[in-house]
Amino acid sequence: MPEWLALYYREPLELTHGEGRHVWDSGGRRYLDFFGGILTTMTAHALPEVTKAVAEQAGRILHTSTLYLDRHMVELAERIASLSGIPDARVFFTTSGTEANDAALLLATTHRRSNQVLAMRNSYHGRSFSSIGVTGNTSWSPTSLSPLQTLYVHGGVRGRGPYAALSDAEFIAACVADLEDVLGQAHGNVAALIAEPVQGVGGFTSPPDGLYAAFRDVLARHGILWISDEVQTGWGRTGDHFWGWQAHGASGPPDLLTFAKGIGNGMSIGGVVARAEVMNCLSANSISTFGGSPVTMAAGLANLTYLLEHDLQGNARRVGGLLLERLRAVTAGLPAVREVRGRGLMAGIELVRPDGSPAPDAASLALELTRERGLLIGKGGREANVLRIAPPMSLTVAEAEEGAAILAEALGEVQRALNDSADDQKTTEPGGPAGAEGGDRP
Repeated sequence: MPEWLALYYREPLELTHGEGRHVWDSGGRRYLDFFGGILTTMTAHALPEVTKAVAEQAGRILHTSTLYLDRHMVELAERIASLSGIPDARVFFTTSGTEANDAALLLATTHRRSNQVLAMRNSYHGRSFSSIGVTGNTSWSPTSLSPLQTLYVHGGVRGRGPYAALSDAEFIAACVADLEDVLGQAHGNVAALIAEPVQGVGGFTSPPDGLYAAFRDVLARHGILWISDEVQTGWGRTGDHFWGWQAHGASGPPDLLTFAKGIGNGMSIGGVVARAEVMNCLSANSISTFGGSPVTMAAGLANLTYLLEHDLQGNARRVGGLLLERLRAVTAGLPAVREVRGRGLMAGIELVRPDGSPAPDAASLALELTRERGLLIGKGGREANVLRIAPPMSLTVAEAEEGAAILAEALGEVQRALNDSADDQKTTEPGGPAGAEGGDRP
């Protein structure tokens, strides 16, 4: 394995099986799963409806490729096209969110005859050569080489940066002005803006509602396409809306929408939805060997059906709202917690040192402490100082309370560790007690 293939925890964890919102490791210990394999186990572990669909399809045929018709792929495409809100929609299936964003970039740049792309600062869109080229989070962008010319704009992070002190309305106006200014520096056509409604790897940050609607007005004047990266925000996880872009009250849906992760509930499904004019712009032949696999399509169709029939979006709104309230309550007296933010079952807890600077070591410690107490969470943010919490969308109220209690204990210990570290630093500073001649501690 490559050195850059990261593992969580000082002692890496092997997960062997799961059920509902819980997983077990190779030693037989059970954990409450608040990360779902990076927001991928969307409904539940070992969901009977999905496992049955996978087993039945695997017993018939495992693979055909897109050269042949597949009933499940057609049915899933029809449902996603209808749910997307995009008129005259076409759906192309891939195997991952990275590949979906790569396909969306190919479509947009071909349709607009331009390799110039707008992206948000602090963004993440995948690990392919083109998606790295539009990733604004340097921790996840290992090269500056790219087939695209990317122009980065403000707006993805509300609480930091030059516009943080502004009101929401002023923030949006400033970001729109920045967008207009950036477009003034472009060379002719710009192909598209690609944006996550909530930045996932960036630490679950998001702009004020309405920003992307205001951006869309500017883009429309220039004929620029809007790609909404819904890999982490889709399928109702944010609670109030089925897609993240809907929070912005835009005059219409995006031109392209990408999805992945949760729709497969662990199976490798991604895809892009676009209006026919854009989707059909490619003049060369293309297929997908593994995109739209019969087994993954059967799983996706069963998973989406379960999600809709059991109103998991409503559950994300109700239980997610309760979880966010509990997290804000239990962290209210902790200076180490700069902010608890999120929507639905997407919660981020940003950790800082006593001087207000990012505290990635504290986030790593929190991961270890929650694991010791039987809870699995994630980590993100540009400085890796944000705890990422995104349980399966069938989370119960009791499980939300349990997870919040564990986080409260762990973060209390993190706060004590930060306090001790600050005290130790004071005692070793020049002129402090360690260097003073018998002076009392100030």
